[in-house]
Amino acid sequence: MSASPILLAIQARLRIAGYSDLSTPFKLAGVDFAFTAAMRGRNGRALDLVLLVDTTTGDFGDRDGVRVRQRIEALSRALDVTGSRYVVTVILAGAVLSDGVEVLSEICRVLQVEAVPLNVEGQPVDEAAERQLDDCIRVLLPLKLPVASAEPETGVGPALDQLVGALPADSNKALVDAALAAAESGEQAVTDAVALIITQSFQLEGEEEPS
Repeated sequence: MSASPILLAIQARLRIAGYSDLSTPFKLAGVDFAFTAAMRGRNGRALDLVLLVDTTTGDFGDRDGVRVRQRIEALSRALDVTGSRYVVTVILAGAVLSDGVEVLSEICRVLQVEAVPLNVEGQPVDEAAERQLDDCIRVLLPLKLPVASAEPETGVGPALDQLVGALPADSNKALVDAALAAAESGEQAVTDAVALIITQSFQLEGEEEPS
């Protein structure tokens, strides 16, 4: 049974965001786990494990809330046994499931994508539909801020303008620029960029001749 169009659209969007497909079923702690689809992040999101449950086609009992919960709970126990640091996100693609699903939020992140207008190619029909899909899975996507204007001191306009304008006048420009440039690549990229600037600063201080 093939995956529903909405699930395929979610996969396509996550690939653009830097996620890779995992073959299913996959084995963990000696147990096979079968899901309609599974993906994992890269770089700063390398510990993100995304499981896609297709509540429309019903592969692997995906239309049965109790069976979905049982599979996720079993996977969670296997991750605990192996000492895994994966952060699990379950995306319910299609109709809302009720029975047994509400408790999933206690053991993992749960996102619901019910209905997004798609064209014949299985892609969002327009920018509004793209935003609708992005809003449903926003927590998995890289942070995107508007480009700062030439006069950020006005304190109005896009979020990035206001952020730059709110910083103290004596802020380290190299540090701020590095953090903002890395923001689109995620939290870890920002951490790495800031750490690099700080390390370089210490190295330059260490090279100064004593007075």
